[in-house]
Amino acid sequence: MKNPSTRLVFEYWDTLRGERSAPERGEIEPGALRHALADTFVLENEPIGPVFRLAGTRLCALLGHELRGRAFTALWSDVESQAEMRRLAQTVMDESAGAVAGLTGETRTGAPVYLELLLLPLRYRGRTHARMLGSLSAAATPEWLGLDSIESMRMISLRMLWPGLAPRQPVPVPARGRPPKFMVLPGGRA
Repeated sequence: MKNPSTRLVFEYWDTLRGERSAPERGEIEPGALRHALADTFVLENEPIGPVFRLAGTRLCALLGHELRGRAFTALWSDVESQAEMRRLAQTVMDESAGAVAGLTGETRTGAPVYLELLLLPLRYRGRTHARMLGSLSAAATPEWLGLDSIESMRMISLRMLWPGLAPRQPVPVPARGRPPKFMVLPGGRA
């Protein structure tokens, strides 16, 4: 996970779920995600597939329109990519696994943009296969935001976050016996 929004949403979700495969939708507090809220969304599983229930303002600005009520797969222009995203969303719900995908996109004026997509399962009133929490954010805030919008996207990388696997902990650095000494050597420029 490279983008700050992605990391913040995942860490919050991971803390909420604890030992469970996924937290309840009612446990999500928007205030806890305030620094990533503009890039965050909630999908509801409908017969046609996942549909946006909520979408952040920066995400809507990136795509050039309000996303609420729209099909998640409609973000991709070609049928093959739509099917790939439908399968990914289904895997997230079936396996209660998260997914992080790297995306490349292009705006209507041809500017390239690199994005990171996060999909995480949510329970809704005890039901699985009900909702997903996610984020979609650009690697850097584009200068064209609000003036142009993303026209096409494609997935270039994917990593599944399987349940039951503990997140990798940083390797502890062995402590020294004494603090290092700072030594100034005589000399200098001639």
